[in-house]
Amino acid sequence: MHIAFFNRSFYPETAATGQFLTELCEGLSRDHGCRVSVVAGVPLIADQQGAKAKEPRERSQRPEVGGQEEKRGNERHGRILEHENHAGIEILRARGTRFPKAGFAGRFCNYVSYFLSACYAGLRLERPDVIVALTDPPIIGLAAYLAARRFGAPLVMSYQDIFPEAGRLLDDFHSRVVDRSLDEVNRFLVRSASRVVALGETMRQKLIEGKGAERAKTLVIPLWADCSEITPGPKRTEFSKANGLADKFVVMHSGNIGLSQGLEVLLGAANELRHLSDLEVVFVGDGVRKAALMEQARILRLGDKARFLPFQPKEKLTESFAAADVFVVSLKRGLAGIVVPSKLYGILAAGRPYVAAVESDCEVAQITREYDCGLVAEPENPKDLAEKILLLYENRNQALRLGENARKAALHFDRKVGVRAYYELFRELAAEKKSEVGGRRTEVRGQKSEVGGSQKTSRKF
Repeated sequence: MHIAFFNRSFYPETAATGQFLTELCEGLSRDHGCRVSVVAGVPLIADQQGAKAKEPRERSQRPEVGGQEEKRGNERHGRILEHENHAGIEILRARGTRFPKAGFAGRFCNYVSYFLSACYAGLRLERPDVIVALTDPPIIGLAAYLAARRFGAPLVMSYQDIFPEAGRLLDDFHSRVVDRSLDEVNRFLVRSASRVVALGETMRQKLIEGKGAERAKTLVIPLWADCSEITPGPKRTEFSKANGLADKFVVMHSGNIGLSQGLEVLLGAANELRHLSDLEVVFVGDGVRKAALMEQARILRLGDKARFLPFQPKEKLTESFAAADVFVVSLKRGLAGIVVPSKLYGILAAGRPYVAAVESDCEVAQITREYDCGLVAEPENPKDLAEKILLLYENRNQALRLGENARKAALHFDRKVGVRAYYELFRELAAEKKSEVGGRRTEVRGQKSEVGGSQKTSRKF
């Protein structure tokens, strides 16, 4: 079975959507014997300061268009499409601009240029059995739709975020025209798709009620963590000792420091808890909001009460996660069901308790209540968040119990479980399409037989 994916972010990028798609494709190829192709963009791999774009390490020299030597930086390239291979996965790198993501103009140019190249790349695919679009950028589903029409393949829309609602995160650009256009695009795509995948029940309801997705064709496949790669570990590790965290009560945010989390609330909570000398708030990761948060921490004079550490690779996550006594998962108000924080699933796998500063109908809050593995605080409320952190600081046995429940919950969201759910969906769609095509051929043959029989009958007279 050949499955083709469309999404800008893919291996070796460390963004959540790129990591998710990489793990899905690797699992489909390795564990289920699928042939997998990905129409991706040129990776933007941030350095420790989150500012530098780098080229991927693996590349076959097969330019599709032009033969000029490529230039570095944000300059244009002479090639539109290049082929690569990662773990048996065919990657079609659709080139576009690579401006910094901090401003709207840069993001817009990157999205549109990649989209146009991706449309071309879709024409270069070998016939897939199923075509899948994610949401980076939010219009990429149109390129996947064109490819699906060309090949007569079923289209799956796998929503990681819902637009234009997720555009509320942008402080530098708001446009009713753009919002209406994105809304119409998404309504068209959910109508056109054979299946629509949401990350949780709240997102599913928003796609049904807000975008017109058919209830029977819209299903939930949650995000995941690899429970064999991220495991509970002792607090005293090389990571915690090297960073002076082994003897501290560590409240941690780990992952992208981006627009959706509203991490100012965690700095506010750190300010509320500054009287606790052995408590530290630690941000591990990089992202577009990191510099602003560091400046806010300086203004609040938090000192060592709030520390910022660099991004940690996957192979170091067990160590870095083990350094935390409590995690914080936060999401801005109004984004429940629009964005689902992927970091939750790694926290569950690590067996650590957490405080979720999210709305009550957010997928994170639902998991927290169902598995009793954390506490829920009001979003964007530093005092309430501080109170919940203090509760776990003063009740270590409760924190231990929540952490144990978290690891049990993680087994329901293991990578293998999620990959198999996607595989079963794709196999079902491929079988439906094969049956449909077979039925049409039988019908055509029957029509030809009827025509032939009538001709013979007419000749008798």
